[in-house]
Amino acid sequence: MPTSSASTTDSARPAASGGVQSLERAFDLLERMADAGGEVGLSELSASSGLPLPTIHRLMRTLVACGYVRQQPNRRYALGPRLIRLGESASRLLGTWARPHLARLVEVTGETANMALLDGDEIVYVAQVPSKHSMRMFTEVGRRVLPHSTGVGKALLASFPPEEVRALLARTGMPAATEKTITTPDGFLAALEEVRRQGYAIDDNEQEIGVRCLAVSVPDSPTAAAISISGPAGRVTEAATATIVPVLRQVAAELSETLLASGHGGPAA
Repeated sequence: MPTSSASTTDSARPAASGGVQSLERAFDLLERMADAGGEVGLSELSASSGLPLPTIHRLMRTLVACGYVRQQPNRRYALGPRLIRLGESASRLLGTWARPHLARLVEVTGETANMALLDGDEIVYVAQVPSKHSMRMFTEVGRRVLPHSTGVGKALLASFPPEEVRALLARTGMPAATEKTITTPDGFLAALEEVRRQGYAIDDNEQEIGVRCLAVSVPDSPTAAAISISGPAGRVTEAATATIVPVLRQVAAELSETLLASGHGGPAA
């Protein structure tokens, strides 16, 4: 049939990058679905991707058959459950690649080091190396928290447009973890402006009284990521901040190189 022949030709056509065009398109659609909150209609995908509806329908039908997308009763499409396993495995690998860098942070700063990702509207911690001090901070890997009360949340959201930040805060709410937690969108947006100005984020007793956290985003990371150190407020002082932040930035840059190299055959040596 002519239509079948056209489909085969389209699927096998090399992409500009040297890969398979249909694969690149399928992954692009999955990314667009994630950016849209996980559920979209075909017309929305067509408008955002520029692909014709028949092409999108064919790709989505394949993704549904594989379990990576599911069709809802309202005929819209949602990310499928098989992606969860891929995401969990990827998170574990991120933690594996990050740990040597976090260990160096601990060695230089003496404080607990963390790596976190923005997963939907939440922060999820994917790696940690604890401080050697007897009094130290501990955050369970896999723990999820709201972004507004964390240093990593501020570091990650500082690059977002204000309207997207307001929309996220409207979905999550801004409950107070302590009396120092920022609980208004305007206050949080002002804090993000400060993050952009100084190049790092601070959680000053906002998630837990007596604990301060310094965080920076990982530049050019394949997925939005940040690293941080956390410790007792008596150790993570203003004076200590001036010493710790340059180390955070350097380690974030080195981790970025590792993550980018991992997409081309494995982590850097």
